[in-house]
Amino acid sequence: MVTKKKRNFALIVSYKTINIQTFKPLNHHCPMEKTLILLKPCTVQRRLIGEVINRIERKGLRIVGLKMMQLDDAILNEHYAHLTERPFFPWLVSSMKSAPVVAMCVEGNSAVTVVRNIVGATNGRKAAPGTIRGDYSMSGQENIIHASDSVESAEIEIKRFFREGEIFEYPDPLHDFMYAPDGD
Repeated sequence: MVTKKKRNFALIVSYKTINIQTFKPLNHHCPMEKTLILLKPCTVQRRLIGEVINRIERKGLRIVGLKMMQLDDAILNEHYAHLTERPFFPWLVSSMKSAPVVAMCVEGNSAVTVVRNIVGATNGRKAAPGTIRGDYSMSGQENIIHASDSVESAEIEIKRFFREGEIFEYPDPLHDFMYAPDGD
């Protein structure tokens, strides 16, 4: 018997019968992190945007900011300041300006670590199969995606690529299906 007292339903399947019972949300809270992801120009040019976003969402992370943008020297010099003395830096800037990037802010429990695990090792030739770079990259530079390496970096990078009002807070009806009460 189905009642319409609640909006959330769980489907319970047993041998020869199907029962629908009302699901009661657990109302537990897990600490959420935000992290930055940049889909590099090679990803845009290879038409892999949807594939990468699909992997991120299937894992249970939710997108709270998303935009396509053309990077300029100023933002690249700031973002890659730690690489300016490296011999490949001019090539990196040129590559990152060759087409738009897709900037994403994603949210989830331990989002920085989870995204880094999904992304894989920096060099696509060394990245594990099943990771984004392991499946789609053959290079250390044209490696599909940038992901923040720490919570602190994520906070700085999100502010670098998103203005106030471009990161959204909205209800997450799947929260209780994604996370256990202890946050694990």
